[in-house]
Amino acid sequence: MRILHTMIRVGDLVRSIAFYTEVLGMRLLRRKDYPEGKFTLAFVGYGEETEQCVIELTWNWGVDHYDLGNGFGHIAIEVDDVYAAAERIRKRGGKIIREPGPMNAGTTIIAFVEDPDGYQIELLGPRG
Repeated sequence: MRILHTMIRVGDLVRSIAFYTEVLGMRLLRRKDYPEGKFTLAFVGYGEETEQCVIELTWNWGVDHYDLGNGFGHIAIEVDDVYAAAERIRKRGGKIIREPGPMNAGTTIIAFVEDPDGYQIELLGPRG
């Protein structure tokens, strides 16, 4: 068994695909419209779905906003250098909501980015 994907609902699919591909550097792996259900699914990731976990962006036609609630935490992405990754994301128009630095009560360097719908993405350096 393995984790296949994490699904998040988005209010503007074009904007979300642009964020995940142009700002975070993922690739759009596939996209499909479901006219009878009035929704579109788009899968983004850093590698093929057969090899890696990906993110499923679900856009329900006619819905442009969701309340995030308080149960969801964040998506975590491993990067080679948290400081450099945060700066690249900032230059591409990404919103850094927690600057790079040691985590609370620890030494691991982390940063947080917010996607266009308000979902948080944690940047972590490689684990030793």
